[in-house]
Amino acid sequence: MIQMNNVVKKYPNGVVATNGITVDIRQGEFVYVVGPSGAGKSTFIKLMYREEKATSGDVIVNGINLTSLKQSRIPKMRRQIGIVFQDFKLLPRLTVYENVAFAMEVIEEQPKKIRQRVLEVLELVGLKHKARMLPSELSGGEQQRIAIARSIVNMPKVVIADEPTGNLDPETSWEIMNIFEEINARGTTIVMATHNREIVNTIRRRVIAIEGGMIARDEYGGDYGYEG
Repeated sequence: MIQMNNVVKKYPNGVVATNGITVDIRQGEFVYVVGPSGAGKSTFIKLMYREEKATSGDVIVNGINLTSLKQSRIPKMRRQIGIVFQDFKLLPRLTVYENVAFAMEVIEEQPKKIRQRVLEVLELVGLKHKARMLPSELSGGEQQRIAIARSIVNMPKVVIADEPTGNLDPETSWEIMNIFEEINARGTTIVMATHNREIVNTIRRRVIAIEGGMIARDEYGGDYGYEG
């Protein structure tokens, strides 16, 4: 599903964020990306949806080489990937329903199919009853659930989550993790960058640790491995 072959990302200021990373993530895996601040985790994640472009090496997601992908084709590529951010990124003037439906409208899906699928994913995240509300009327945890619903409404094969529980209290974080586990159980690949050691140590999955722009550890059923 995701392949990186000797990937280097060097920023204009000379900082080398990833230094020769090679990794394979298979269809259906659940992978945590961990590491100290400044280690290169965010760049590693951003390379997967071409928010950042590799300086050298290949980044292949769902059969598409993102390193050589033309700028004009990036939006279409991103529609095949679910992306969840720490700060939700919901459209404030659209209702819950409209926020999720928007992801299908941009690919010009049929209205009947949009309604059916949007209500289906809102049911999955437990917020079908709040479809007519605005994001400002929801709690942080509810907003993140809507962001997750939006990320999966087009049935992507992979969901990339960058600190999805970073702004949430512990109880809400576990609710969000339960949703991710359900999505993964349905066959979707999950790649999640996180600082939450309790979640990583409790829900054991594959752990990729990034240090100094390189993979320091890659183990199945691993723990968080850092203090604090």
